[in-house]
Amino acid sequence: HMVNIREHDSWVHTDRAEATSKAKALAQAAVHRVAHHKPLETKRVSINPTTLVVGAGIAGIHAAMTIANSGKKVILVEREPTIGGHMAKFDKTFPTLDCAACILTPKMSDVGSHENIQVLSYSEVTKVDGFVGNYTVTVKRKPRYIDEEACIGCQDCIPACVFKQPKFADEFNEGLGKRRPVYIPFPQATPQIVAIDPNTCLNFKKGEDGGRVVSDKCKKTCVEACGDKDAIDFTQTERFEEIEVGAIVVATGFQTYDATRSPSYGYGRYDNVYTALEIERLVNASGPTGGHVVMRDGKSEPKSVGIIHCVGSRDKKTNAWCSRVCCMYSMKLAHLLKEHTNAEIYNFYIDVRTPGKGYEEFYGKLLEEGVHFIRGRVGEVTDWAMTPEEEGKLVIRVEDTLAGMVRRIPVDMVVLATGLEPQKDAQDVRRLFNMSCGSEGFFLERHPKLAPVNTFSDGIYIAGACQGPKDIPDTVAQAGAAAAEVLALIDKGYVEQEPNTAFILEDECSGCKSCIPLCPYTAILFDEKTDKAWINEALCKGCGTCVGSCPSGSIVQNLFEDQEIFSEIEGVLAYD
Repeated sequence: HMVNIREHDSWVHTDRAEATSKAKALAQAAVHRVAHHKPLETKRVSINPTTLVVGAGIAGIHAAMTIANSGKKVILVEREPTIGGHMAKFDKTFPTLDCAACILTPKMSDVGSHENIQVLSYSEVTKVDGFVGNYTVTVKRKPRYIDEEACIGCQDCIPACVFKQPKFADEFNEGLGKRRPVYIPFPQATPQIVAIDPNTCLNFKKGEDGGRVVSDKCKKTCVEACGDKDAIDFTQTERFEEIEVGAIVVATGFQTYDATRSPSYGYGRYDNVYTALEIERLVNASGPTGGHVVMRDGKSEPKSVGIIHCVGSRDKKTNAWCSRVCCMYSMKLAHLLKEHTNAEIYNFYIDVRTPGKGYEEFYGKLLEEGVHFIRGRVGEVTDWAMTPEEEGKLVIRVEDTLAGMVRRIPVDMVVLATGLEPQKDAQDVRRLFNMSCGSEGFFLERHPKLAPVNTFSDGIYIAGACQGPKDIPDTVAQAGAAAAEVLALIDKGYVEQEPNTAFILEDECSGCKSCIPLCPYTAILFDEKTDKAWINEALCKGCGTCVGSCPSGSIVQNLFEDQEIFSEIEGVLAYD
């Protein structure tokens, strides 16, 4: 026990005599208190050296590779059929205009073949138990209807499908292309294993009980094409696996703003209004049009394009925050569209923000290329023509704040630079891993300056855009930092548990459960057999919330027991 004479006494009083008396009283109180102290020891708990990484975008991939390259085992969980995340959909990366696939796909391949990494694709974490160094995680493996061990990635089953022409919206191509019910997301997908979509495959139809039953309409030509490999298994169901890990990195990424939430921009009403991700797929040589930028009719190239910045960002009606990447990727798309079509490009911006290495220079390059920049928030996109030159065009109505006038700009195509948002299930993930979220919904770090990748749960770290909007370099840097924290934890070999934890007097506990929802660390559990609550000391941080809330007074905290506190008070009052 420490008596803080400096801050509590000498620094706050000017009367030396009174300060001396107070110091003696505080010292006497401490003596009374320590007379009731019990010997307590710091406990050491060994650490499981395996790490779980949740999310396999560029953040999860980089964190997993960094940890695995140090010789530690990593389990990488991804809910989509392939790893890669949003970056796999990009054509080029700013400001260097490097091919995104050329950067990412080798790392994806390295992850898939790494001896220390187990990839669980098409899977989701459903339950997390335990504490730092010793977590038990339940993973749901969704059915691919493919035996992953038997499938060799030959893809013979895809053209053999009864749908001779792809018919269903291709999610990887943002719905601009079509796929069959049996498919592989894109040529470099990892793992190189096909998946069967039960919502479109004719082998499945809804039964009377809502479940799925086999349909006679499917000829099972894919099974015949698979042949002796016998990799297709329509009997698969979701299954659950338990894994033991010592640390967890959450890298679940972001989702883009739903442009239909801003109806004034016409997305979903006008054919030639696109989101930025859709344009990424159009300009990509492996995209649905082979890199040819055409409008919805599939034939004509746009001769003029308007790119609207900050759609779903910097707007109190939608999202108040700046998404950080929209200005740069809008300029990147402006460059690519001009390169592909030689169209007139208009960028409508609130402020141009280029806070990165080479970003301002890239902006200057766009100005030299003749890209137009108009400052002002766009009011609406309409097809209502007021002049002959607006006939058959989309008209962007904007207040040009530099020219001090309202302008109408007719264009063939509109691109919406949609902002970055937390994943729609971010709150569920937060509860699953006992993390916190900020007011905007992104996962909250322990300290924005000193612990930017740590969470309030020891052993659980965050990386990438799940913590907040950021570009690829910052995402990779944060993933590396999270991996370093994990390696520092694992290499130590043990974690120390401080003794100032709470415990429950079982004989006095009434089983009311009032303490359980109050614990910010989910350290209090309930034993149904004994009808009593109990505290997991490994999770308890000694905050004392439960002690003050217990109606029966059955919760006691080490170093702060009632007898110690009362004796300390008596010591202060007894000093003369």
